Order: sequence, then structure tokens, then C-alpha cells
Amino acid sequence: MDKTVLVGREAVDRLFGPWTISRNEVFAESPLSFAFVNLKPVVPGHVLVAPKRVVKRFGSLTNDEVADLWQLAKVVGHGLESSAHDLFPDASRSRKPEYSLTLCIQDGPQAGQTVPHVHIHVLPRKEGDFENNDQVYDEIDDGEKGLTKQLDDESRRERTREEMAEEAGRFRALF
Repeated sequence: MDKTVLVGREAVDRLFGPWTISRNEVFAESPLSFAFVNLKPVVPGHVLVAPKRVVKRFGSLTNDEVADLWQLAKVVGHGLESSAHDLFPDASRSRKPEYSLTLCIQDGPQAGQTVPHVHIHVLPRKEGDFENNDQVYDEIDDGEKGLTKQLDDESRRERTREEMAEEAGRFRALF
């Protein structure tokens, strides 16, 4: 895996639109982007990669930010996919599943973006995780729609900050 895009973690909280992502939930950084665990993952290992600068729309990123964002998404995706059997053991299967990746961006409100900050969804995928493979996009869209309420109402969160920090720690060890 080409880790040359990575830089040492600055160990600072990051803005994600109007919200603050705790430094404990960030697991990888590049010069212009950061990767962090998801409040409500659609599948195990569903993470987000965002530019450090708060930018609402993809077209408003600089060329350097676009390149950096996708390079970090590539490194993160490769790390999660290649370590998926250890990170996400599946005792219900008699054989180890093969993994692939879904990488996607919802660019603007009409595309389902609810957090006004460009971000790439990185999802490790395995056969059978959805009955219809494209259901993953409906799940991402549903998760995004519910995210605003969940971020505003901490009692509705499915995962605690401690759970997310623990997961970030496991992922951090890859990078």
C-alpha cells in the first residue's frame, strides 16, 4: 500500500460542516484531508474522508484538494479492504468472504448531501451484504437524512464517542 500520501496525525479536532469531529475519531490524515469513523455506518468499516478545509461542494475544491482527497480515500479503502478479515470477522460464514469497495460522494442537497462539507463514503463490501447491491446507496441516503437530527440529539446516536474512538484506534494502526 502506498502510504506516501499520509502525514502524521495532527491530533486536533476537525470541523465537518458545522460539527466538530473529535481527534479520537480521526484515524488517518494527508496534507489536505482527513479520514474518520462514521457516526452511523451502513456496513462495518464505513468511514468518511473529507478535506480539512470546510467546502460545501465538490466543484469548489482546488485541484490539489481533489487529488489529495481521492489519494487518501484510495489509501484508506485499500487498508480497510486488505485487512477486512481481521477487522470484521464473520463467524456466520464457513469461508472468508472476498471484499470490494464502494466509494461515493453526494454532491449537493438534491443528491442527498445533508452535511455541508464535501466527503467521500468509503465502504468495505462483501457478497450478500445487501440483497440488491444498489441498496447501499439508499442506505447511505437514509443515513444522511437522519444524520442532522442525530448530531443535534446525542441521545439518538447509535454509537457512542467511546465506541467510535475505539474503532478509530483499530483503523489508525493500519496507517
